[in-house]
Amino acid sequence: MKVELICVGTELLLGSIVNTNAAYLSEKCAGLGLSCYFQTVVGDNEERLTQVLEMAMERSDIILLSGGLGPTEDDLTKETAAKVCGKKLVLHEPSKEAIRKFFAAKGASPTDNNWKQAMLPEGCIVLENHNGTAPGVIMETDHGRVILLPGPPNELRPMFQESVVPYLSEITSQVICSKTVKICGVGESQAETMVKDLIDSQGNPTIATYAKTGEVHIRVTANAGDKKAAMKLIKPVVKELKNRFGNHVYSTEEETTLEKAVADLVIANGLTLTCAESCTGGLLSARLINVPGISEVYKSGVITYSNKAKRRMLGVKKCTLLKHGAVSEKTAEEMAKGAASMHKADVATAITGIAGPDGGTPEKPVGLVYIACSVKGQMTVKKYLFSGSREKVRESAVSAALVLMRDCILEYYSKVTFGK
Repeated sequence: MKVELICVGTELLLGSIVNTNAAYLSEKCAGLGLSCYFQTVVGDNEERLTQVLEMAMERSDIILLSGGLGPTEDDLTKETAAKVCGKKLVLHEPSKEAIRKFFAAKGASPTDNNWKQAMLPEGCIVLENHNGTAPGVIMETDHGRVILLPGPPNELRPMFQESVVPYLSEITSQVICSKTVKICGVGESQAETMVKDLIDSQGNPTIATYAKTGEVHIRVTANAGDKKAAMKLIKPVVKELKNRFGNHVYSTEEETTLEKAVADLVIANGLTLTCAESCTGGLLSARLINVPGISEVYKSGVITYSNKAKRRMLGVKKCTLLKHGAVSEKTAEEMAKGAASMHKADVATAITGIAGPDGGTPEKPVGLVYIACSVKGQMTVKKYLFSGSREKVRESAVSAALVLMRDCILEYYSKVTFGK
C-alpha cells in the first residue's frame, strides 16, 4: 500500500522550525510495510492544501497530514480535509469534554476558539490526544484513508504509536525491516566498491550506502509478511558485510554511535581515558561525555589552544614548538604523552590542527590536523588533511580521532593476545 505525507504549516516553509515529523512518520510507515513515494510541505492556505490533498488522494492509498489542527483561524487542515472528503463538521461531545478537562487540570478555562477543536468530520474515527487539545482524525473514503495528526511532535508521536499503528497494522499485509551496518576507517567510495556486486544483484533485501562524517553506514532492508521473516532475509547479508569489512564494522545496532562504540571498548578493557585538544576545542570530549556510563573511565579533558597552554598544561617542550610548530606530528605526540602522564590515563588522545578559514600556509594549509593516540605507552600519530568549512574540519577531526582511538585499542590488545 502507498502512503503519502503532507506536513502543514507556513513555519515549516519559512524554516522557523525543523520538520522532524516527516522523518518520524516515514520511518514508522516503512516499518509497517507502507511505501512512501511522495512527501509535501504546504503552508496554512486552504486553496493550496486542497490542491495537494486532492492530488495525494489520486495516487496514494493512505494520506497522513500533520499540523494545522489548532484553535486559531489559520489552522485549516481539518476543515479543508473534511471539505475535500465531502464530510460535514459536527460537534464531538467526548472531545469537548476532554478539552474542558485538559484546561481544568491546569487551573484554566478554554477560550471560545478552543471548542473549534471539538468540531470533527461526521462518521470519522476519533483519536484521543492525551498530551494536548487537538484530537486526531481518521476519515475512510472511497478514494482511500485520510489521517489527521496534530503538529507538535510530543502530541503526534504518542498518538501515532497508540492509535495509528494498531489501525494501520490491521490493513497492511507486509512489514519492512532494516539493519544498519556501521563502518569506520573506510571511505564511502571504497565501501561502495567493496559491496558493488551485492548492490548490482540486490532484490529483496536491498542495500544502500550512506556517508556520514568519518563513517559509512550500509542499510540492509527487506520486506516480508512479518518481522521474523524479514530479519531472516537480512541476516545473511549482514553476515557477509561483516566478513568483508572485518574490524571496520563497529556496530549493527541503531542506537550505537561511534563514540559509544569507543567508550564501550574502553570500559570493556578496564582502561581510563583523557583527551587533549587544540583546534577542536573540546568537541571530542563533548562527544564522549554524551555516552552514558563514560564517567567510569573518563578522567579529564584539557583544551590547550595556545603554545603557552600546551607547555604549561601538557609539558610540550619549548624547543618542539619552536622547531616543529604547534601543528606538527611531534607536538601532537608530546600532547598525548603529557596528557597520559599528568592525568594518569591508559588512553590519551591529542588533536592539533588548523581549522581555518585563515592561518594556513603553503607548507601547513587549512585543514591540516595531527592526531596522536597513546594506549598504555604505545603511541600512534597520524596526519590528516580535511576540507570544508571551519566547522566541518573540526567535526572531521573529532570523527577521525574516535576512529584512531578505536583502532589503537584494538591493535594494542591484538598484540597482547598474540604475545601470549
